[in-house]
Amino acid sequence: MAGDRSALDVTAVPEQRDRQAGAEQPEEDAGEQDGGPDDRGSTVRPGMASTSAIDLVVAGSVKLMIMEKTVLLGEVTCPSGELVLMDGGYLELWSGGRSPDELDGATALPASDFEIVGSDAEVAARLFDHQSGRMLYDIPQHGVDEFSRLFAQHCRAHAKDAALRLFPQRISHRDRARLAIAEGNPDFLIMGVPVVPVGGVPTERPLPVTAVPGEWGWSQLRIGLREGAAVATRQLGRIGVDYARFVFADADALGSWVHEYPLDGLADVVFWGRDEEQVAAEFGAPRTGTPGEDGYGWLNLPVRDAYARAVALNDHRNVAPSRKFAFDFRPHSHHWQVMAGVRASDNEAATIEIGGARVMMAMTSVGDGFFPVHLEVNAAGSPVAIRISVAGDG
Repeated sequence: MAGDRSALDVTAVPEQRDRQAGAEQPEEDAGEQDGGPDDRGSTVRPGMASTSAIDLVVAGSVKLMIMEKTVLLGEVTCPSGELVLMDGGYLELWSGGRSPDELDGATALPASDFEIVGSDAEVAARLFDHQSGRMLYDIPQHGVDEFSRLFAQHCRAHAKDAALRLFPQRISHRDRARLAIAEGNPDFLIMGVPVVPVGGVPTERPLPVTAVPGEWGWSQLRIGLREGAAVATRQLGRIGVDYARFVFADADALGSWVHEYPLDGLADVVFWGRDEEQVAAEFGAPRTGTPGEDGYGWLNLPVRDAYARAVALNDHRNVAPSRKFAFDFRPHSHHWQVMAGVRASDNEAATIEIGGARVMMAMTSVGDGFFPVHLEVNAAGSPVAIRISVAGDG
């Protein structure tokens, strides 16, 4: 497929643009999957921090030193050279190298993928402005006829030679990342949620991930690529987040990710909230003593037993809606493993080794929203870092 140099390939020529960061997550939630207390609002706890000095010249002679505190969250590795930035909660949907049609439960919402083809394909796609580039993913099957009609009408109205070509199967998420990088698209969608892939990432060494505290939560997160001072930025895409957490992962490694299945056959059930002590007394539930969240519940249960207790908690809440508590059913998956590290971390971030790469999960610190991603470059135009704007730093 032809296209300009990748807008997401870190060797591309920079240009400077800015955009606003995402919105804060609502606090009222009964307890999303693996969400736990860390979804009830985050407070930045800087922990081990370093400082960097920025010199400002005032009145031609007086220098003010502004100290900007940074926090090292950990390191990621990217053997494939292609990094995926997305909502960690949506890794449940990640298909790896398989079509999403092949995944369990995929038939719950039948959908189709299309490519815009024709001599005016790129212009028609840009004017249609439904998704980035010429690929149109996850169009609900019940809306395909209407969607096709609208596109044909659009092409006639703009006198463009373009048409929709239906793929026999939906495109795998690994291939969506690869295609976006090759064609210079800023993002791609997974069931309507924007994911940002970045190509040309160093493969030979760990990449530090740092955060800068803001007035509330993090101001920005930064993935270091190379040494040197940044003098300009270029906007890539925006990460769509509904689960209050980022994941930074090698695109190939995510093919080994297990989001929900209990790898050891065990699961935890944890609950918390205003009436947690009363509920604990009624169910005979002990405190878990889990680092980072000393709530109530049961750990390391056979998955069937854990599920039965989660159902009982849910029934209890439905019968007595005045009882205010939330709960999580947590199978011992990769997601459970890394989220346990996140909850135990002062900075709400942790890493896990998956598929030959080190993957990071980090809470946004401000809840949900759309978070702009920028590429920082040095004076020679070489990439220095990937920056995720979090709170008012877009």
